Amino acid sequence: MFFFILLLAHLQAAIIPILLGIRSFTKFKHISKHKLIPFGFIFLGLASIAEMIDHTQTSWIYVDHSSLFNWLFYSFLSLGLTCLSISVIKNKFIQTTNFCISLCSIISYILFNKTIALLFQIIISIFLIINWQRVFKDWLFILYPIFGIFFTTFFGTNLSISGNQFWHILIGPSGTISVLTFYLVLKRSDKKFT
Repeated sequence: MFFFILLLAHLQAAIIPILLGIRSFTKFKHISKHKLIPFGFIFLGLASIAEMIDHTQTSWIYVDHSSLFNWLFYSFLSLGLTCLSISVIKNKFIQTTNFCISLCSIISYILFNKTIALLFQIIISIFLIINWQRVFKDWLFILYPIFGIFFTTFFGTNLSISGNQFWHILIGPSGTISVLTFYLVLKRSDKKFT
């Protein structure tokens, strides 16, 4: 039963962002770089798929390790958040800086370790929060740092420290709430910009 719940928690974390990405291809034309939005969602879904494949190597027990699929997880996560961030930025220098930070995150995982990559992920998240709040000014966006950063970090830390796989089940749904937050903020912005 536990494995089934864990699998569902991971499947929904992959399927929902990909479906939102597909749904976004013809939407949000009021956003300056609206063509990046679907890729942002799809990359987030691909991150979850890479994590699921990585879990098959560890019998679905969370193990804090470095591997090809763990690298893909962090790479797709970086690309997804960067696409969403850049989609609302008009300044070319800030777009390029944001993209370079994403590349640093991806490359640093291979050259150094996951910890360095996570530091770049923090910078990517800060850029995302600043840019989206500046553009949308939507109170609902507070759910992203709460669920996508605070709760996922809290659950992941408890999982790493305790080894209790219960915490593993909570990470995916928490991330999905943050993905749904992105979509809802975009959908609500359509009314503000038109």
